[in-house]
Amino acid sequence: MRRELIDASQLELTDKVVAIKRVTKVVKGGRHMRFAALVIVGDKNGHVGAGLGKATEVPEAIRKGKEDAIKNMISLPIDNNGSVPHDFIGQFGSAEVLIKRAPEGTGIIAGGPARIVLELAGYKNVRTKSLGSNNKQNVVLATIEGLKNLKTPEEVAALRGVSVSEL
Repeated sequence: MRRELIDASQLELTDKVVAIKRVTKVVKGGRHMRFAALVIVGDKNGHVGAGLGKATEVPEAIRKGKEDAIKNMISLPIDNNGSVPHDFIGQFGSAEVLIKRAPEGTGIIAGGPARIVLELAGYKNVRTKSLGSNNKQNVVLATIEGLKNLKTPEEVAALRGVSVSEL
Protein backbone atom coordinates (compact mmCIF):
# COMPACT_ATOMS: atom_id res chain seq x y z
CA MET A 1 0.00 0.00 0.00
CA ARG A 2 1.42 3.34 -1.02
CA ARG A 3 0.71 6.37 1.17
CA GLU A 4 0.25 9.83 -0.31
CA LEU A 5 2.89 12.54 -0.09
CA ILE A 6 2.40 14.95 2.81
CA ASP A 7 2.65 18.71 2.44
CA ALA A 8 4.71 19.55 5.55
CA SER A 9 4.15 23.32 5.26
CA GLN A 10 0.67 23.06 6.87
CA LEU A 11 1.77 20.83 9.78
CA GLU A 12 2.99 21.91 13.24
CA LEU A 13 6.18 19.84 13.28
CA THR A 14 8.24 18.80 16.28
CA ASP A 15 11.71 17.42 15.74
CA LYS A 16 13.90 15.33 18.00
CA VAL A 17 17.51 14.23 17.56
CA VAL A 18 17.87 10.50 18.26
CA ALA A 19 21.61 10.11 17.75
CA ILE A 20 24.67 12.05 16.70
CA LYS A 21 27.61 9.98 15.49
CA ARG A 22 31.13 11.36 15.18
CA VAL A 23 32.81 9.80 12.17
CA THR A 24 36.57 10.08 11.76
CA LYS A 25 38.43 9.58 8.50
CA VAL A 26 42.18 9.22 8.76
CA VAL A 27 44.04 10.93 5.91
CA LYS A 28 47.66 11.84 5.23
CA GLY A 29 47.39 15.18 7.04
CA GLY A 30 45.64 13.81 10.14
CA ARG A 31 42.02 13.07 11.01
CA HIS A 32 38.90 14.53 9.38
CA MET A 33 35.90 14.70 11.75
CA ARG A 34 32.37 14.63 10.39
CA PHE A 35 29.01 14.21 12.12
CA ALA A 36 25.92 12.20 11.22
CA ALA A 37 22.64 13.16 12.94
CA LEU A 38 19.54 10.94 13.00
CA VAL A 39 16.46 13.19 13.34
CA ILE A 40 12.77 12.29 13.76
CA VAL A 41 10.07 14.81 12.75
CA GLY A 42 6.36 14.49 13.56
CA ASP A 43 3.18 16.47 14.18
CA LYS A 44 1.81 14.18 16.96
CA ASN A 45 -1.28 13.67 14.81
CA GLY A 46 -0.53 10.74 12.49
CA HIS A 47 2.47 12.06 10.53
CA VAL A 48 6.10 11.10 11.15
CA GLY A 49 9.39 10.93 9.26
CA ALA A 50 13.05 10.08 9.88
CA GLY A 51 16.12 11.55 8.24
CA LEU A 52 19.89 11.34 8.35
CA GLY A 53 22.03 14.44 7.93
CA LYS A 54 25.80 14.47 7.53
CA ALA A 55 28.09 17.48 7.80
CA THR A 56 31.34 18.79 9.30
CA GLU A 57 29.41 20.73 12.01
CA VAL A 58 26.77 19.27 14.37
CA PRO A 59 24.09 22.00 13.85
CA GLU A 60 24.41 21.68 10.07
CA ALA A 61 24.05 17.88 10.30
CA ILE A 62 20.90 18.30 12.44
CA ARG A 63 19.43 20.81 9.96
CA LYS A 64 20.10 18.45 7.03
CA GLY A 65 18.62 15.53 9.00
CA LYS A 66 15.47 17.54 9.71
CA GLU A 67 15.08 18.43 6.02
CA ASP A 68 15.54 14.78 5.05
CA ALA A 69 12.97 13.70 7.66
CA ILE A 70 10.40 16.17 6.30
CA LYS A 71 10.94 14.75 2.79
CA ASN A 72 10.40 11.19 4.09
CA MET A 73 7.21 11.86 6.11
CA ILE A 74 4.43 9.28 6.07
CA SER A 75 0.80 9.35 7.18
CA LEU A 76 -0.29 6.78 9.79
CA PRO A 77 -3.60 5.36 11.02
CA ILE A 78 -4.44 5.96 14.69
CA ASP A 79 -7.49 4.25 16.21
CA ASN A 80 -9.93 5.89 18.63
CA ASN A 81 -7.99 4.98 21.80
CA GLY A 82 -4.66 6.29 20.44
CA SER A 83 -3.24 2.90 19.49
CA VAL A 84 -2.32 1.06 16.29
CA PRO A 85 -5.13 -0.72 14.35
CA HIS A 86 -3.44 -4.15 14.62
CA ASP A 87 -0.21 -5.88 15.73
CA PHE A 88 2.69 -5.88 13.28
CA ILE A 89 6.44 -6.53 13.04
CA GLY A 90 8.50 -3.88 11.24
CA GLN A 91 11.81 -4.99 9.76
CA PHE A 92 14.80 -3.05 8.52
CA GLY A 93 18.17 -4.72 8.11
CA SER A 94 18.63 -7.05 11.08
CA ALA A 95 16.45 -4.87 13.34
CA GLU A 96 12.88 -5.95 14.05
CA VAL A 97 10.33 -4.02 16.08
CA LEU A 98 7.16 -5.72 17.29
CA ILE A 99 4.33 -3.16 17.52
CA LYS A 100 1.26 -4.22 19.54
CA ARG A 101 -2.13 -2.70 20.28
CA ALA A 102 -2.72 -1.55 23.84
CA PRO A 103 -5.88 -0.57 25.78
CA GLU A 104 -6.59 2.95 27.03
CA GLY A 105 -4.30 4.01 29.89
CA THR A 106 -1.33 1.83 28.92
CA GLY A 107 0.85 4.66 27.62
CA ILE A 108 3.81 4.15 25.31
CA ILE A 109 5.84 1.12 26.35
CA ALA A 110 8.88 1.20 24.08
CA GLY A 111 12.65 1.48 24.10
CA GLY A 112 14.46 4.73 23.30
CA PRO A 113 14.50 5.08 19.49
CA ALA A 114 11.10 3.42 18.94
CA ARG A 115 9.53 5.52 21.72
CA ILE A 116 10.56 8.79 20.04
CA VAL A 117 9.01 7.69 16.71
CA LEU A 118 5.73 6.67 18.39
CA GLU A 119 5.49 9.85 20.50
CA LEU A 120 6.06 12.13 17.51
CA ALA A 121 3.59 10.08 15.43
CA GLY A 122 0.88 10.79 18.01
CA TYR A 123 0.24 7.36 19.51
CA LYS A 124 -0.87 7.35 23.17
CA ASN A 125 -1.26 3.63 23.95
CA VAL A 126 1.08 1.15 22.29
CA ARG A 127 3.52 -1.60 23.31
CA THR A 128 6.69 -2.44 21.40
CA LYS A 129 9.57 -4.83 21.68
CA SER A 130 12.81 -4.31 19.81
CA LEU A 131 14.14 -7.62 18.47
CA GLY A 132 17.43 -8.30 16.73
CA SER A 133 19.81 -5.40 16.21
CA ASN A 134 19.84 -2.50 18.67
CA ASN A 135 21.44 -0.09 16.19
CA LYS A 136 19.47 3.16 16.71
CA GLN A 137 19.17 4.02 13.03
CA ASN A 138 17.93 0.54 12.07
CA VAL A 139 15.48 0.41 15.01
CA VAL A 140 14.00 3.79 13.98
CA LEU A 141 13.69 2.71 10.35
CA ALA A 142 12.21 -0.68 11.34
CA THR A 143 9.60 1.12 13.50
CA ILE A 144 8.66 3.43 10.64
CA GLU A 145 8.55 0.49 8.21
CA GLY A 146 6.17 -1.34 10.56
CA LEU A 147 3.95 1.73 10.95
CA LYS A 148 3.97 2.29 7.18
CA ASN A 149 2.53 -1.20 6.62
CA LEU A 150 -0.39 -0.78 9.04
CA LYS A 151 -3.85 -0.94 7.48
CA THR A 152 -7.11 0.51 8.79
CA PRO A 153 -10.17 -1.76 9.02
CA GLU A 154 -11.66 0.19 6.09
CA GLU A 155 -8.62 -0.57 3.88
CA VAL A 156 -8.76 -4.30 4.77
CA ALA A 157 -12.51 -4.42 4.06
CA ALA A 158 -11.98 -2.74 0.67
CA LEU A 159 -9.22 -5.22 -0.25
CA ARG A 160 -11.43 -8.19 0.68
CA GLY A 161 -14.52 -6.72 -0.96
CA VAL A 162 -16.67 -6.87 2.20
CA SER A 163 -18.12 -4.29 4.56
CA VAL A 164 -16.35 -3.28 7.80
CA SER A 165 -19.11 -4.87 9.90
CA GLU A 166 -18.44 -8.27 8.27
CA LEU A 167 -14.79 -8.26 9.43
